[in-house]
Amino acid sequence: MSPYWPPPSRPRRVEGGLKARSSRGAIGEQWWSKRFLAVLESFGMSSRLARGRNYARAGQVLGFDLAPGKVTARVQGSRAAPYRVVIEIDRLTAGQWERVEAALAAQALFRAKLLAGEMPAEIEAVFAECGTPLFPGAASDLRMSCSCPDWGMPCKHLAAVCYLLAEAFDTDPFRMLAWRGRGREELLASLRALSGGGEIAAGDVAVIEVCDRPLADCVDDFWAPGLPAARLRSLPVAPAAPPDLLLRAFPPPDVLISGKGLATVLGPLYERLPADPAETAGPAETADHDRD
Repeated sequence: MSPYWPPPSRPRRVEGGLKARSSRGAIGEQWWSKRFLAVLESFGMSSRLARGRNYARAGQVLGFDLAPGKVTARVQGSRAAPYRVVIEIDRLTAGQWERVEAALAAQALFRAKLLAGEMPAEIEAVFAECGTPLFPGAASDLRMSCSCPDWGMPCKHLAAVCYLLAEAFDTDPFRMLAWRGRGREELLASLRALSGGGEIAAGDVAVIEVCDRPLADCVDDFWAPGLPAARLRSLPVAPAAPPDLLLRAFPPPDVLISGKGLATVLGPLYERLPADPAETAGPAETADHDRD
């Protein structure tokens, strides 16, 4: 090392920082988080992003807040005071969201997947067809700043926040849409209203129309997979549907039980449904089960 250059600085160790769940390899599990990071790398940020991976895994990010159009965070570096990081993106206008919501509501499958907490892969194409790309289309679409002295973009503090942002999208894909200006409840309420699912009168049945070949014409290949076995094995595993999916899709009537809404009362019961019967059974039931 040249005697004219100072030794590389080391970040101050912190306790209680936000750590990336991934301890090695790539960060990001679902297609949408991987796509977000791939888009950033496509802007020529690959080498600089890698510098922040250790920061993200070491817990150097002290605080993280996501609001419509803006992410703010505090990252502990080598100096005593944490650095302030800001990542901004343009929020979609009300008119742009109206076009996107109309396109999503036109496809029953999209609404079902969103209600299940899953981001359908086709949603990126829906946004693009509406003239509003879901992910930033160019580096200029993101406005990044950090209070550190590093002029390169992104610095390792910004890169660490980008990785944690990707993992936040993994945990809740609706946070990606909230960043563009539309939160979960507002979006789902709009989709219900546009698809006529707000209120269903007694005796009415919600019907999903599916246009396909008559069964008699496809008996020979009815049970055949639509994709080769190798392709099916390579597909990512779909996240498990949340236990309260039915409550989200079909909100119960406004009935109070002991002063609590019906959804509040039913929620914990739905959470217990997938549990192991041995875990939820009483002592007598467990004993009977053991004798069997």
